[in-house]
Amino acid sequence: MTNKTKQLNDKTEFYQNLSAQVKSLISDEADPIANMANISALLFDALEQVNWVGFYRVLDGQLVLGPFQGKVACIRIPLGIGVCGTAAQTNTTQRIDDVHQFEGHIACDAASNSEIVIPVQLKGDTIAVLDIDSTEFKRFDQNDQNGLEAIVQIFEQNLTEHEQLLEKSQLK
Repeated sequence: MTNKTKQLNDKTEFYQNLSAQVKSLISDEADPIANMANISALLFDALEQVNWVGFYRVLDGQLVLGPFQGKVACIRIPLGIGVCGTAAQTNTTQRIDDVHQFEGHIACDAASNSEIVIPVQLKGDTIAVLDIDSTEFKRFDQNDQNGLEAIVQIFEQNLTEHEQLLEKSQLK
């Protein structure tokens, strides 16, 4: 087994374990803010070389700061502006090796050099984004993206399940 294959296997296993922890943390909780807070804390503690992990929620046509771990952050971000706004507007993950080369980048923390932002969707609409920053250039690779997207999918499932339960209870 080559060193690269071992690293890939280690990273795959790492994200599988992290996904299991996320599922366990949020499975019985319906409150999305509480779940965002715990997901942010878990990822901030588990991921190496990150200086900010958190969520921005889509409210009134813009992104508004949600639960996070790290230094103080920008409170409001227009859709389509910066890495987070682009991810929210296009409904696509943005994995940026060098944020200083990203047109319209919003530097909430000048120490950040790379970033990954994953949209959180409910019923096909982006309702939030998971934003992770690093001081390292090229910190996030395809394996990180796959693992983090899987974690977001667990959160999306939780949102869908609890929304359906809420709708059923309101019908009675």
